Amino acid sequence: MRLGLREGLHESEVIEAWSKIVGEFIAAHFAPVALREGILYVRVLQPALHYELEQISKIEILRKPKQRFGTKTIRDVRFRVG
Repeated sequence: MRLGLREGLHESEVIEAWSKIVGEFIAAHFAPVALREGILYVRVLQPALHYELEQISKIEILRKPKQRFGTKTIRDVRFRVG
């Protein structure tokens, strides 16, 4: 997997930390696919989960990587079904 990490993070850091950051349930259904200009793109396997993330859980999920990697590195998260 190739994450477009330009802000000094190594893609392996995000991949390895993902399940610890967001928890096992989320990590089992969502995977980081890219980090571009501070936006972390996350692949969502089921459309119903995509809706819930966008409407309910986005702020909470975004808070955790920001705490781990800093607000300048990850400033937003966007979910894509697929």
